[in-house]
Amino acid sequence: MTTMTEASVREFKMPDVGEGLTEAEILKWYVQPGDTVTDGQVVCEVETAKAAVELPIPYDGVVSELHFPEGATVDVGTAIIAVDVAGGSAAAAAPAPAAQPEAPEDEPKSAGSGRQPVLVGYGVAASSTKRRPRKGADAARQEPVAAAQAVQAVQSELNGLNGHGPVPAQAPQPPRPLAKPPVRKLAKDLGVDLATVTPTGPDGIITREDVHAAVAPPAPAAEPVPQAAPVAAPAATPAPVAAYDTARETRIPVKGVRKATAAAMVGSAFTAPHVTEFVTVDVTRTMKLVEELKEDKEFAGLRVNPLLLISKALLVAIKRNPDVNASWDEAAQEIVRKHYVNLGIAAATPRGLIVPNVKDAHTKTLPQLAEALGELVSTAREGKTTPAAMQGGTVTITNVGVFGVDTGTPILNPGESAILAVGAIKLQPWVHKGKVKPRQVTTLALSFDHRLVDGELGSKVLADVAAILEQPKRLITWA
Repeated sequence: MTTMTEASVREFKMPDVGEGLTEAEILKWYVQPGDTVTDGQVVCEVETAKAAVELPIPYDGVVSELHFPEGATVDVGTAIIAVDVAGGSAAAAAPAPAAQPEAPEDEPKSAGSGRQPVLVGYGVAASSTKRRPRKGADAARQEPVAAAQAVQAVQSELNGLNGHGPVPAQAPQPPRPLAKPPVRKLAKDLGVDLATVTPTGPDGIITREDVHAAVAPPAPAAEPVPQAAPVAAPAATPAPVAAYDTARETRIPVKGVRKATAAAMVGSAFTAPHVTEFVTVDVTRTMKLVEELKEDKEFAGLRVNPLLLISKALLVAIKRNPDVNASWDEAAQEIVRKHYVNLGIAAATPRGLIVPNVKDAHTKTLPQLAEALGELVSTAREGKTTPAAMQGGTVTITNVGVFGVDTGTPILNPGESAILAVGAIKLQPWVHKGKVKPRQVTTLALSFDHRLVDGELGSKVLADVAAILEQPKRLITWA
């Protein structure tokens, strides 16, 4: 039997999947040594400091080695998997239909290769192999299994000729369950094997609800009747001990988004001189307007909440005080004033705090802003926020009120000039028209970079936001 030559082995290196990031953590391997892979097949899922991404392999062949286990953090440019491209020739030589179907008109192509880069910073090398025609989803999932069986049969015959006897046949591996990266991460966190989950999504895709259903305890048919413990042996069944009592400390590795956030916050806190100002405001009229907008047909199907009007109030305040929308260029010792507003919204996710932003938020109408904010929040909750969506922010809003917190002193997102914290909106006694009445009240806190924004400018911005929320008709008179 011939040995595998070095020339036939291709090493797939960790690509830069996040525009300049230096490392990524391997969350899940979808293949193992001996598996047949095809050009474009997803082989693993990795997490960077910004997002989770599935990596496709750019070769046809047989996996010869996985260089790193799941959970390992790997530098960009380091080989993570070896593929014997000669071993994939058997699959490539399988009989094909006489005519190769044309790619759909809406399928992206690149000059000369017919393939487009699928990851940021990761190009596609030209390939001499011919791409097989697309088949149905089921057939596509079965191709790797059929190829593996063919390779196994050839291996058995060679061993027989060498006097080693036939290799025992191995049962074919079942097709990989279909699920999106956030769902796979959820299953991993909950300890659920996706192969045991019954899919309910379209085309057999496993959803988050399917994973949760797999770990939900079955409803008991009947309440068991408790039996008294024997008097002679009261200690025969010791009381269960809570898991947190078994150890006094737990160490959690800081990786991915949490690691990047920690570094960014330290850099921001000790680079930009922070100043925070506060104002408490009656937002009763704003809350009434929110309820009215929910009934407006222009907002049908859109997410309408206080955050929408708070975002619009901040945009109007920036328009009235444009100097606040700037950044500090340390190298050139210059203030860079921005003539656009990319409005960041801080979002807490299972992977950590992220701040995606609405591009050119200053140009959007109120319904357009509602649609953009709704998509931003939904995407963040599903874990699908892209690195590009988190870059280029100018100012940020963090809504700590959703946690019942009155307010805080937020730290600036690196490179931005200001961040507005919105506290919980509560019914409180308030002097209104000379009488103490119950009113909807909240506290706002504005942190800003004192190199860019002095006390007067910061106070004007915060006062304008508060004035709009107190009298939302100013959205019309000041816009």
